[in-house]
Amino acid sequence: MRARDILLEKGKEVVTIDAGRSIHDAIGKLNEHGIGALIVTGEGEEIVGIITERDILRKCGDHCVRLKRLPTQEETACPFLVQDTMTKDLLIGVPDDDPNYIMGVMTKNRIRHLPILDEGSLVGIISIGDLVNAHLEEKVFENRTLKDYLSRNSTPAQVEKRRAMLEDFD
Repeated sequence: MRARDILLEKGKEVVTIDAGRSIHDAIGKLNEHGIGALIVTGEGEEIVGIITERDILRKCGDHCVRLKRLPTQEETACPFLVQDTMTKDLLIGVPDDDPNYIMGVMTKNRIRHLPILDEGSLVGIISIGDLVNAHLEEKVFENRTLKDYLSRNSTPAQVEKRRAMLEDFD
């Protein structure tokens, strides 16, 4: 399995936002699509970064702390743009990346979303949840294959004994 296989399964749609849009626009898009990250584009649809829920919470939380009080009604709107909040040092993956490698990159860098580029073009984004789902599907398939193999190459008594042992892992 490779990154391209995960993208084929989940779909390649990537939601983007212009760097000059407001944080509130980003929050609206995140909520509308039920996602945790947006790819940020600049002039000519060039990828300039990524903005995540975590980025927004940090920026808006810091703003409230600087006020040293609860914001007034007029101050409740977070006054920042996506370009002020996004992560600019973008880590990327490629379609041939192994999911275990991607998981290692995410874990080491404490990120949950990795854009996938193929020859400079954005082809998808993989989240840690996508990796967990792919890993689970792979393990379920392996488990089923082993059970089928054992069933074909065993007496009925051996099959039942092994099935009882394997049920502890289901």
